[in-house]
Amino acid sequence: MRNLAGFALCLGVVAAVAGCASAPPRPQAAAPSPYSAPVATLRADMAREVPAEIRATSADDGSWIARTEAEFAASPYKISTPQLILAVDRNPAVQQLRVIFANPTGPWQVIGGGKVSTGVAGVRGYFITPTGVFPHTAGILDYRALGTYNEEHIRGLGIKGRRVWDFGWQTAVEGWRTDGETNEMRLAIHATDPDVFEQFLGRPASQGCVRVSAPMNVFLDRHAVLDADYLRHAAYDRAFAAILPPDGDPFPYPGTYMVVFDSSEPPP
Repeated sequence: MRNLAGFALCLGVVAAVAGCASAPPRPQAAAPSPYSAPVATLRADMAREVPAEIRATSADDGSWIARTEAEFAASPYKISTPQLILAVDRNPAVQQLRVIFANPTGPWQVIGGGKVSTGVAGVRGYFITPTGVFPHTAGILDYRALGTYNEEHIRGLGIKGRRVWDFGWQTAVEGWRTDGETNEMRLAIHATDPDVFEQFLGRPASQGCVRVSAPMNVFLDRHAVLDADYLRHAAYDRAFAAILPPDGDPFPYPGTYMVVFDSSEPPP
């Protein structure tokens, strides 16, 4: 009996070892993305610094990302490094922007957004904001609003010190014509008069530029959303260093591109 008991014990040990050997290996936990923390921080910064921002939602984010990717696919520009993108929908029924984190080796993420005003039709001298991918480079030096009033007592670029991102001369449709005639306009992103025109954000109202709110202007400026090229040049060129804000808190992966599309029209 003692031998039988020992034999049974040995069989139990062998069975246990065999069971362990056949058990599937435990899945390894995925390594945390190096972009998760800075993206989360920037999203929290936007929520704090732009109180009226448009929050990112998974249902809406996918369409913004897909359309932005389509614009890049139809352009000569490619996303080869992690960076921010400023996407603008000029659809008169939308008139919004999104700040997007583009990762060439992983999923893109929407940080958040806000209202804009793009070019309005039917007013002489006003252009329809062109669509496409527009790089913001050190080839053109930005400037800041003087905060002065024009003859209509309007501060067209917002209060003194607001940033103006200059994308140079671009071909755009003359909004006051019905034949689709185009001409050259100076494309920029800028703030507007907070007492008069900021209330109209969310509908077409500009002469062709992209107008943003004062808090959004400061957010884009402070976190270097479009300043990858400027930050590189600022290291050795005072002119570019002088444009960047003294209280800047640059995102670790700043961007270069503004993308403008019209969701009421087919993708390119």
